[in-house]
Amino acid sequence: MSFFKKLKESISSKTESVTKQFREGLEKTRKGFVEKVTDLMVRRKKIDEELYEELEEILIGADVGVNTVMDLIEDLRAEVKKQRIEDASELQPILSQKLMELLRGDDDNAIRMNPDGITVILFVGVNGVGKTTTIGKMAHRFKQEGKKVLLAAGDTFRAGAIEQLEVWGQRAGVEVIKQHAGSDPAAVMFDAVQAAKQRQADVLICDTAGRLQNKSNLMEELNKIFRVIQREIPGAPHEVLMVLDATTGQNALNQAKLFGEKSGVTGLVLTKLDGTAKGGIVVAIRQELNLPVKFVGLGEKMEDLQPFDSQQFVHALFAGLIQEEEQGNENEESNESDL
Repeated sequence: MSFFKKLKESISSKTESVTKQFREGLEKTRKGFVEKVTDLMVRRKKIDEELYEELEEILIGADVGVNTVMDLIEDLRAEVKKQRIEDASELQPILSQKLMELLRGDDDNAIRMNPDGITVILFVGVNGVGKTTTIGKMAHRFKQEGKKVLLAAGDTFRAGAIEQLEVWGQRAGVEVIKQHAGSDPAAVMFDAVQAAKQRQADVLICDTAGRLQNKSNLMEELNKIFRVIQREIPGAPHEVLMVLDATTGQNALNQAKLFGEKSGVTGLVLTKLDGTAKGGIVVAIRQELNLPVKFVGLGEKMEDLQPFDSQQFVHALFAGLIQEEEQGNENEESNESDL
């Protein structure tokens, strides 16, 4: 059975609406990346040095990351030799299979829930990456699952951050625990934990500052928040999710490296994937950071925050090729039956 056929079958058991969200959310990447690869295979026909060089450029252009691209090209060369492939078009299923392997990793990317009480999820990341929006969408998601959710407005330094979180709280129908702008974020967290206990909440989602206006160090501020939460709920926070803006490409990767090393990040959320042709950044991040991508933002709607799924991701990218292969097989079968 071909790789594309296997991939289609593995997707068939998943919700059609989610498959559609991945397909629509990755349309720009599909056009900017897969269509270029397809065009290359059609133009070149033959597998030679020039084909590998052009493929390298396309992959780097899609922000897959230089180191990852070099490894990927080496893998393809080895596979071509091993399978004695001569026709360039036969490279596409092999490339998509390799990309899926790179994305998959060994991690379980489900959110770690606290089996004995309140699950605390801390969100970190620089300003402007869509952190508050992501928190609102995640609150909605948990509420749909029947969980009681509370939000903590811990970004007390950015003008309008508390109000923005309140708007999302109203949309999702969840309460926001806050203090006035400029107050101590650790004090907000203390209040939020107490409120979560009193109201018997299942999930407490905490916003934090992306940068500070004053001279104090952001990491020190985060450590203080950690200490307050851990003192009140041992083992918390259960997740520290860093939000990255996919449209910033390699810059997002650099942010994750800087932030992730110091702030105990356990997973990543990649927003605005629908707004970029450089969705290959997911592959680069997955390879260069030993962190799972837990969620991806595929659009503006509440439902467009989806758990990351490597099969859905690759299927969405190569959907056109999968369709072509199916049509080709159907034509062959009808030709055979005509005979």
